[in-house]
Order: sequence, then structure tokens, then C-alpha cells
Amino acid sequence: MTKTKKSLWKLFATFFKIGAFTFGGGYAMISIIENECVSEKKWLSHDEMMDITVVAESTPGPLAINTATFVGYKVSGALGSAMATAGVVLPSLIIIGVIALFLENFLAIRWVASAFRGIKAAVAFLIFGAGWKMFKKMKKNLLSWVIFSLSLLVMLCVSFGFFAFSSIYLIIISATVGLVIYGVNAMKKRGGDENDR
Repeated sequence: MTKTKKSLWKLFATFFKIGAFTFGGGYAMISIIENECVSEKKWLSHDEMMDITVVAESTPGPLAINTATFVGYKVSGALGSAMATAGVVLPSLIIIGVIALFLENFLAIRWVASAFRGIKAAVAFLIFGAGWKMFKKMKKNLLSWVIFSLSLLVMLCVSFGFFAFSSIYLIIISATVGLVIYGVNAMKKRGGDENDR
């Protein structure tokens, strides 16, 4: 087996394992994906993983699938992208297919419901852990602190029911502010370079 084929199957196996043993969706998977792809396999740096997470969150589709697609592409191009995506999706398809075929009232089974109650607690921790890791690695300047603080305040108000506001708008507003600040800084830098001449 060639080196390329080995790396493709390694990508598939890694994301199949992540897809099979992670509950709670994309946010719960982020810390596990980072552990596998950054700490264990050394496919990416921490900064690259953070960039991929931000892009995956900002593009349409489930976070876990987008992240797998981008990681696969970074590691082995288009084929890597396809293998990583297939790996992360396949376990869910198999499990849901089996449940649909054989168990009509799956969540009504007492031991299944009890297991899911325990899993919910673990998922909350995984999501918090992923958020904390991203916060620690975030470049902290005045702009990032302002955006972080306002986003936190808005989402707390939404969570407690003070008003309704979609997180999509929060992402769009934050991206717009970042682009405007970047544009202003780029224009200032260009003006400074011209003055130096």
C-alpha cells in the first residue's frame, strides 16, 4: 500500500473513531478532533486547528462534518477531504439505521434514557472544554475582548429569555467588525508606507 493510500485510510479511521464515540454534535467533537489531529497525529498546528474551527463554524452545514472536510483537505487534498468526511458521517448513519430498523421506541427504554442523561453531562463539559481552549489560544487585544464580552452578554440575555437574537447575526456582525477594523488598519499601513517613500 502506498504512503498516500495509508494516509487516506488513517484519516478515514481517525474520523470514523471520532464519529463513533462522540455524542453531542460538533462542539463536543472539537476538543477530540484537536486532540487526535494536533496532539496525537501532528497533522495540524493549534493555530491551524483554530482557523479551521472558525471557518467550519462560519460555513453552511454541521460543524463536525465541515471540520472533518477541512482537516482532510489540509492533510491529503480532495481525496483526504472525502475520506475524513465519510469517516465522520458513517458511524451515525450506521447507528441510526440500526435503531430505525430494530427499535421503534429507542429512547423509551429505561437504560437508554439513563445513559443519555449521563452523556448530556459529559457533552456539556466537552463543549465547555472546547470553548475554553479556543479562548486561551485567542489573540487577546482590545477588539477581541470587546467582541467576546458583547457576544457573551448577548448570549446570556438570550439564554435567560430577555430577548430573542440569532447567533447567526452575532457571527455576521463580529465578522463585519473584524473586516472593517482590518480594512482600516490596512489603509493606515499603506498610507504609512507611501509616506516613508
